[in-house]
Amino acid sequence: MTFPRVFSGLVIAGAFAAAVLVAPMGVSPLAAEEPKIIPAPKLKASEPAKQQIAIFAGGCFWGVEGVFSHIKGVKSAVSGYHGDAKANATYDKVSSGATRHAEAVRIVYDPAVVSYGELLQVFFSVVADPTTLNRQGPDTGAHYRTALVPTTKAQAQAASAYIIQLEQAGAWKKRIVTKVEPFKAFYPAETYHQDFMFKNPTHPYILRWDKVKVDNLKRTFPAIYAAKPVRG
Repeated sequence: MTFPRVFSGLVIAGAFAAAVLVAPMGVSPLAAEEPKIIPAPKLKASEPAKQQIAIFAGGCFWGVEGVFSHIKGVKSAVSGYHGDAKANATYDKVSSGATRHAEAVRIVYDPAVVSYGELLQVFFSVVADPTTLNRQGPDTGAHYRTALVPTTKAQAQAASAYIIQLEQAGAWKKRIVTKVEPFKAFYPAETYHQDFMFKNPTHPYILRWDKVKVDNLKRTFPAIYAAKPVRG
């Protein structure tokens, strides 16, 4: 069962706070707590010497944004919706499962500081479990699917090659279900979702499912970890 994380912009406490601490049946409580040590991508995307955009869908966008906002070279990380029309890109409609959107994060980054390949490695290592179909942590539904959404041909080639590389390396016992999805449009989420981890560091969901991801980023990728997160 998936519990709504917010309602009309207000954080729900009480029973909800306790519920998000419990993993649903079949989901290991440790699944989000251990980083995956994986090789770096062999194919490096050719990137011009100017800021680039990449989009990642990895379950609840709070944690995805939280991790990427702590990476050196990332200029902005914005939570939003990818995969469907603007008219139904609202939290209520997306979380109902009635749209084709996925919760996603749009990242603007400086390839002179951090490469797309490094962002890919972080995504698969500490952000999301690529073997769970339409589910991350306690959240279920196609809007919580994992997806790489390249914005350039070079990113698309690197993303596809990396999934094949990780499959061949046997990095996970189960099959990788993360897809490379074509970029169509990205719609920023409501204001109360932006910088959610920064603004709500003691929220029960953040403490249970997302803080550990940032801790794993710091521990696993110290060279690119930024102590102060970028905002917006």
